[in-house]
Amino acid sequence: MERRLAAILAADIVGYSRLMEADEADTLARLKSTRENLINPKIAAHKGRIVKLMGDGALIEFSSVVDAVGCAVEIQRTMAECNAELPKEKQLEFRIGVNLGDVIVEGQDIYGDGVNVAARLEGLAEPGGVLISGTAFDQVERKLDFEFEFLGEQKLKNIEKPVRLYRVGPRARAASGTVPAKRKRHIEWRRLTVAATALILIAGGVALWKVVGDGSGPPVEVASRERMALPLPDKPSVAVLPFTNMSDEAGQEAFTDGMTDDLITDLSKVSGLFVIARNSTFVYRGKPVKISQVAEELGVRYVLEGSVRRAGEQVRVNAQLIDALTGGHVWADRFDGNVADIFAVQDVFVAKIVEALKVNLTTTEKTEIARAKPDNIAAKEAFEEGWSLYLRYNAKDTAAAITSLKKATELDPEYGRAYAALALAYFRVVESLWGKELGRDEPYFWWGAHDYVELAKKYPTSLSYTVEASRDAYEGRTEDARRNAGRAIALDPNDPEAHIATAWALTISGEPAEALNFVATAMRLNPNYPSHYVLARGLALFAMGDLKQAAEVFGEGVRRNPDATALFLPLSSVLAQLGRREEARQMLEKFRPGIGQKGLENIPDTLHLSFKSDYEHASVRERLNDGVRIAALPLDVTVTSLEAELETGNPLSQLYATRRLGWFGPAAAQAVPTLVEALKVEHLRREAIEALGKIGPPARAAIPALVALQNEALVGIYAKDALSRIRDN
Repeated sequence: MERRLAAILAADIVGYSRLMEADEADTLARLKSTRENLINPKIAAHKGRIVKLMGDGALIEFSSVVDAVGCAVEIQRTMAECNAELPKEKQLEFRIGVNLGDVIVEGQDIYGDGVNVAARLEGLAEPGGVLISGTAFDQVERKLDFEFEFLGEQKLKNIEKPVRLYRVGPRARAASGTVPAKRKRHIEWRRLTVAATALILIAGGVALWKVVGDGSGPPVEVASRERMALPLPDKPSVAVLPFTNMSDEAGQEAFTDGMTDDLITDLSKVSGLFVIARNSTFVYRGKPVKISQVAEELGVRYVLEGSVRRAGEQVRVNAQLIDALTGGHVWADRFDGNVADIFAVQDVFVAKIVEALKVNLTTTEKTEIARAKPDNIAAKEAFEEGWSLYLRYNAKDTAAAITSLKKATELDPEYGRAYAALALAYFRVVESLWGKELGRDEPYFWWGAHDYVELAKKYPTSLSYTVEASRDAYEGRTEDARRNAGRAIALDPNDPEAHIATAWALTISGEPAEALNFVATAMRLNPNYPSHYVLARGLALFAMGDLKQAAEVFGEGVRRNPDATALFLPLSSVLAQLGRREEARQMLEKFRPGIGQKGLENIPDTLHLSFKSDYEHASVRERLNDGVRIAALPLDVTVTSLEAELETGNPLSQLYATRRLGWFGPAAAQAVPTLVEALKVEHLRREAIEALGKIGPPARAAIPALVALQNEALVGIYAKDALSRIRDN
């Protein structure tokens, strides 16, 4: 493994998804021209090497950190000059991060923490800005005449130690010991602001003491950071409790739940907020809970609660946002009016909440919030009823959800979010193997999901991109899956389903370790997560080869939800590969009660599993299938018994024995000499080659025999593949 010290520059385009959505061809043309005429010459002038381009991003290596930072500042300065001549919607802005660190070299690519830190810095940089690490700053501080602003230390994702951050300004630094006049005025103003804030806080503390501490009013129970089940995020965190239905009319629960769901959905699109998913807040529906309890159980600072009273076409909505750490009201408002105005009211509420939390609501976020709402109130109510049923994640409610969601699309044929929800429901039937319970085979729902994806694409929302990513992942189109999942997250950064879709895309394309980060984010956004999050996490661990941890994750998922049928097969597979075959078989029999031995052995060949790896990583799916095959075998079929059958059985039983030895993978290492002998038998040769490949590195003794076969016309390609597995794994 080659290592070296390098300066790494990571860059990406701000708002790339928005630009592509507005005009894909124009954006690509301008990006290509910018790279060829502006960026590439500057990289060359600073002796940099483009490691790789990633659509809207780039990774560049320099031997000198002075060159790297100089190049970054020149790029941003020139881009600012170019953008000054263009309308806002045509401007290309970059974020750039620079780090000096150790990298691992593999061919033309580089990996390691040195690269990861640069990528994290790029994500934190301001549009048009350059952010560098402390290691880079230490080298360039006295060598470049730029302004460096220390931003403190920050913990970066997947980086063990906090990293010092410095913002780089293109202006030359002032002489030593002087402070620019403008900056001095800013410092004085900041001091006055801090002093005023301190006085306000002191006064607020006195007022709070009068209410809470002197017995003149009822005590307010506030949340404690120490009691939080999960650490507070680094941005304002909000949980929206189900609004209370105060209506005298029957059947208004769906309308009230819809109000809550809309606020969750709209707030989640604001990148400056951390918003808990509906699944995790609706567990409190109809229960008398304290704000402090909700905050501590979900790990949030702010809790939004309210009530809805509807009478015919008139509606009254009360809402308040509470700071759980102080018990104080951050914002409260009320609406009395016509039901037809409810969508506008929601938009006002969202804008005021965002303003109260001092978070910016971008134009793109406003557009996405407006786009998700239909004009038809009845269609919205049908959607809310269907969405609520879908989120219960069981066969019966999914069937009812499909009926309601179809009604929503009939009432509003341009309801993109409803089409996307239908596609999700159909995919869930396929993934959970609920087809027979719903009266159809899984292929019916598989093709139906495709139809709804296409309809959702006509009226794009963040949910439609999530659905597209799910379909792409199911079919092994990893690049499409990652791109669409990225678009979904860009439009709705708090949507856990978009993070799960990204995790699938990463797992099937050979990056399961990174996939686990997205699963963790989804689980944090939705602490009461459904079982398909467990499936995504367990299969990422399986793809990494961590069978023990995967078994624990799947097992806990089944204990948490005994009806989570989608977990039964992967759990059975992992248990079998760990040698716990009796437990594996019991899980398989639970999956298909009373099916019989022949039926058990047919399961892997008749069922559609949850994902399809791309060609390069197809062995992951193959190992998963092989584990299920082992689980289905009678317990008296072992590696030893199969060896004996291979040596003494008839030609057909020898063929089966050879194939089955491959299913056991590395656990069949003792059979390598027997399989090498089988290479000499023509009708067993291909099966023996494949079995040795599945055994992997423990089959090194077979390398000479396989080398001798790699140029054979009929089996040479299989011999080369087996050699690759044995040598490289």
